[in-house]
Amino acid sequence: MWFKNLQIYGLDTAWGMGADALEAQLASHAFQPCGNMDMESLGWIPPFGKDRLVRNVAGHWLIRLCHEQKLLPSDAVNRLTQERASQIEEKEGYRPGRKQVREIKERVTDELLPRAFGRRRATLIWIDPYNGWLVVDAPNVASADLALELLRKSTEDLPARVVKPHIAPATAMRTWLNAKEAPAGFSIDRDCDLRSDLEDKSTVRYSNHPLDTDEVKNHLADGKAPTRLAMTWADRLSFVLTERMEVKNLEFLDVLKEQSGPAESEEEQFDADFAIMALELSRFLLALVDALGGEEEEVPA
Repeated sequence: MWFKNLQIYGLDTAWGMGADALEAQLASHAFQPCGNMDMESLGWIPPFGKDRLVRNVAGHWLIRLCHEQKLLPSDAVNRLTQERASQIEEKEGYRPGRKQVREIKERVTDELLPRAFGRRRATLIWIDPYNGWLVVDAPNVASADLALELLRKSTEDLPARVVKPHIAPATAMRTWLNAKEAPAGFSIDRDCDLRSDLEDKSTVRYSNHPLDTDEVKNHLADGKAPTRLAMTWADRLSFVLTERMEVKNLEFLDVLKEQSGPAESEEEQFDADFAIMALELSRFLLALVDALGGEEEEVPA
């Protein structure tokens, strides 16, 4: 349940949507498995158990998106298409044209689709309506956009926005590396990527390497900009900050997880973990935005 990657959005605290109202709206887009002729299916599933679609713990909400895709190998489709085209050539005495081959391929796909296996992936979304955060646990923006698109379809109004700080993350990371000092509450760890803004886009990657060296400063002076920087916040969270203000490789440190002692049931443990995670992320995101100079004007998500 602990989030690994954060795609961060702001949420208007005047939204006014309640957990029960959101539950009712998500129900209209509950997940349904792919039908025989469906390539993919998207829908909402309970974050825990088989009950509610919105897990409400201490005012923090957790929802889960399920994305099922049929696995239809392209080489199998192409091979069978070629076999059918060869049969037509042998029987009719002419090679099928592009249009006919395309029609054959479509028929082959329709034949194979009902027998294709489905792969399912789940994506968690944490909503903090009080502090105004909406965070998708996704490794990239494309996956987050998929979740946000369905959330917009499911709700009457979703006032989510891209969080745009006054100081670009790449600029802030450059300043911290040059000064060899992170902002208050943060520390710089030992992983970093530096990329040139020249045409060659040359990249230098440091892994488990000290970053307070003249070598790093020389790369920065030569015009290379940080695109990823490993950091720790308050000795409670370690993470990698990217130039797009994504938080990746998020790890909740032992001092934090120890607060979530053994519970009497799996459900109670899930809720306890979620409550601790949500509280820490609310504080962490506020500190991160402050470290980047605060938020600029709203930008639609």
